[in-house]
Amino acid sequence: MSLPKQNPNADSATVGSGLKSLYAIGGVAAILQLVAILSYSVVVGTLGQKPTTAAEYFAIHQSSTLQAFFRGDFLLMILIGLYLGTFPPLYVALRRINPVYTALATLFTLIAVSLSFANESTFSLLHLGDQYIAATSEMQRAQLLAVGEAIIAADMWNSSGAYMSGILLQGAGVMISVIMLRSQDFSRVTAYAGLLGNGFDLLQHILHPFAPSISAFIMMIMGLFYFVWFPMLARDLFRLGRSNPKI
Repeated sequence: MSLPKQNPNADSATVGSGLKSLYAIGGVAAILQLVAILSYSVVVGTLGQKPTTAAEYFAIHQSSTLQAFFRGDFLLMILIGLYLGTFPPLYVALRRINPVYTALATLFTLIAVSLSFANESTFSLLHLGDQYIAATSEMQRAQLLAVGEAIIAADMWNSSGAYMSGILLQGAGVMISVIMLRSQDFSRVTAYAGLLGNGFDLLQHILHPFAPSISAFIMMIMGLFYFVWFPMLARDLFRLGRSNPKI
């Protein structure tokens, strides 16, 4: 009995359809990253920077839980989490050019996102804020402040794991942007915006514990390039999805 023959054209069509969906997901994720970073900029401009102490955070929470929520890291966590949508299609699109460094950049991103989520403190501080409001003695409040300071010290910006996750995430962005420069599927504007945005972000992240004033100045510069990178990345990924992609 002969086995039924497989139809290579059907397999190719299935693969092509899957890649189109993957590129579409990546394009949508890049747009949402732009929305997240714009929303965060609006929050900082209207409500102020993230509180740096537990006492400041609890005071804000006492007046407005919603304000305390948005002045935390939740919008940035959305921005970081959406890299899980943009990097898989980047890996597929660029793996032929440099399979080793494309795979490493994708792996570094997965690790960095996981570490960031593990150290994020928004809901922990919201929980402590509720307890602080309900506290009936100064001793209870002092204990809650101490716990809050410990959580802030171990969050996604201050812990050793957070420091390494930032290096991995921005390092991956630099690596993938350099590989884009060798690809005809991505515009030079996309590649250079990614290289400069992630490069400045990596530099400020490395310098932040040792030279915070210099780091703060670099942060003002890097954001401009991210405002270019995310929409250009979305455009290129959508275009790849429309170009009959093959595995």
